[in-house]
Amino acid sequence: MAKVKKLDELQTFEWVGLNKTGKKLKGEQKAKSTTLAKNELRRQGIQVKKIYKKRKSLFGSGKSIKAQDIALFSRQLATMMESGVPMVQAFEIIEGGQSNPRMAKLVGEVKTEIQSGSSLSESLGKHPVYFDELYCNLVAAGEKAGVLDELLDTIATYKERTEEIKGKIKKAMFYPAAVLFVAIGVTILLLVKVVPQFQDMFTSFGADLPGLTLMVVGASHWMQANWWKFVLIIGGLIGGFIYFKKRSLKFAHFLDRLALKIPIVGGILYDAAVARFSRTLSTTFAAGVPLVEGLQTVSGAVGNVVFRDAVLEIKEDVSTGHQLQLAMSQTNVFPHMVIQMASIGEESGNLDQMLAKVADYYEQEVSNAVDALSSLLEPIIMVLVGGLVGVMVVAMYLPIFKMASVF
Repeated sequence: MAKVKKLDELQTFEWVGLNKTGKKLKGEQKAKSTTLAKNELRRQGIQVKKIYKKRKSLFGSGKSIKAQDIALFSRQLATMMESGVPMVQAFEIIEGGQSNPRMAKLVGEVKTEIQSGSSLSESLGKHPVYFDELYCNLVAAGEKAGVLDELLDTIATYKERTEEIKGKIKKAMFYPAAVLFVAIGVTILLLVKVVPQFQDMFTSFGADLPGLTLMVVGASHWMQANWWKFVLIIGGLIGGFIYFKKRSLKFAHFLDRLALKIPIVGGILYDAAVARFSRTLSTTFAAGVPLVEGLQTVSGAVGNVVFRDAVLEIKEDVSTGHQLQLAMSQTNVFPHMVIQMASIGEESGNLDQMLAKVADYYEQEVSNAVDALSSLLEPIIMVLVGGLVGVMVVAMYLPIFKMASVF
């Protein structure tokens, strides 16, 4: 039985392969077997040359690499390049200052690629899990224009702002989810452990119980007999949601569209997508990336399928000679203000600056909306949780009050 369980667990495989353009890439892929790992990489358009199970360190390999780690790395590299520190030496300093072994290993691998003669953009591009197409394109543009230090500073600022917005949204969503989880746990505990104690006492009295008390006692009976089913159902729903979100493209797209329609939250996600579109396009255009190529890159960075499809539609229109503002208006996705700012930017030749101002505005809107949502949710959740626990407490003490009034 232990062997079967071990086979079902996800394993980490290290791989080396080629993308559709023949560029050599390497990275890690989690899967249950080598065959499934190859299939997943093939689905991503990667031709696998080597793949092997990753060896585990005796004491573990440290924390995973998060987006915040990449943002901090970007800022550190930008600061050192602006200060005139040679690139290889900058990587050595950054590598030595890493507390996360995995991040230190990643920095060391990029440094080795640079020492072997590869450019920074090529070296970063061999780690697509951590440095996406946008990141590498901006670095490549900086290398070509001879302003790598300036572009690195722009990238660092871009990563910091996007991660700040993402962090605020995640924090706003995490709080109610955590409180709801605790409320469910407390309710199950009361029904399984506390209510039966009161029930035994009520049975010894032999008196008729109030309707509310009978409801809670009935719920306690059901929970005592079926608590494991309840836990399995909740766990199955959460697990199924995560599984289909990762494995089913249609389901992920459905969730993206549904998310924009959720009251209050949908508005925040919409503004966040507009901010990402504006910030990313402004950054790429300011770096000298052609508009059509920049739009292709932006489509993968907006984080929502509705906006991704709209950006790809804009790209097709712009590539055939349409103005950006006209192409944006045809999608019926972007706010009127954003379209007008893009129009002004095109006419004045300051498109990157206009889009940067749009991004500033919507990032501030998202920040304010998230703060307001957090302030609104806190008392509502407290009332709901307090009401739930209060109803159960009242239900348990009603018979005692009733008997006290008789005597």
